[in-house]
Amino acid sequence: MPKKQQSVEELEKAEEEIVFLEKEELAHFLKLAYTDGLEMDHLVFTVLSYTGLRIGELLSLKWGDFNEKQGTIRVTKTLYNPNNHFEKYQLLTPKTKGSVRTIRIDEMLINMLKKHRLKQNEIKLKNRLVYQDNGFIFAREDGHPQLRKVVETRLKRLLKKAEIEKNITPHSFRHTHTSLLIEAGVGIKEIQQRLGHTDINTTMNIYAHMTANMEEKASQQFSKLMKDLLL
Repeated sequence: MPKKQQSVEELEKAEEEIVFLEKEELAHFLKLAYTDGLEMDHLVFTVLSYTGLRIGELLSLKWGDFNEKQGTIRVTKTLYNPNNHFEKYQLLTPKTKGSVRTIRIDEMLINMLKKHRLKQNEIKLKNRLVYQDNGFIFAREDGHPQLRKVVETRLKRLLKKAEIEKNITPHSFRHTHTSLLIEAGVGIKEIQQRLGHTDINTTMNIYAHMTANMEEKASQQFSKLMKDLLL
C-alpha cells in the first residue's frame, strides 16, 4: 500500500467534473440493466444509485451489515484491491469518521437483497467445494468479493447498450443519488450524513454544482416554453 494514500474526501474534492445521470437516464439505464444485465448488474447499479455508496463500500458489504427488519445498511469498511486480484484484497476502515454510517433503504431494495440472498444460497450449495463463504453480499461464484474492474467493465457494456455517451463511472451513481436527493428537497445536513462526508464543504461543493445544473436546466425549459407560446 502507498505510504500517503489520499482520503475519499480529498479525492472527491479534487474531482473537477461532476458527472451524473439525469432521472430519465437513470430509469432507462436501470431498466436495461434488468433486461440485458449480467449476473448481479441490476442489483449493483440499483444499490449504488439508491444509496450513494462508494464502490469500495458497496463491495465490502457483508450480510451482517444488512438489517432486513429495520431496512438499513451499515457502512463500516471499504474494499481495497488495487491489483484487482480476487484473493488479494483488504478490508479497511473508512478514512473519515463520517464515512461510518447507517443508511436507510426502501422496500424495493430490501426485497431485491432478500431475493439475491436466496439466489446466493443456491450458488453456495452448487459450488460448495470451492466456495469461500466470508459473508459478502456482492460475492463472485467462489465467494470472494466482486472485483471493481468487473463492475467498471459491466458498466461500460450497459452504457453502450443504453446509448449514454457521458463519462459515467461507478462513482457517478453517488453524484446521481445526490442530485435526486436535492431534487426531492432533502436538506444539506441530511445529504452530508447519507453520503458520509465529514467535511460539510465537500457536500456543499457538490450541492452547488448540482443546483447550478438544475437552475440552468429550469431556465432552458422556461425559455423553450415561452418560445413555444410565442410561435
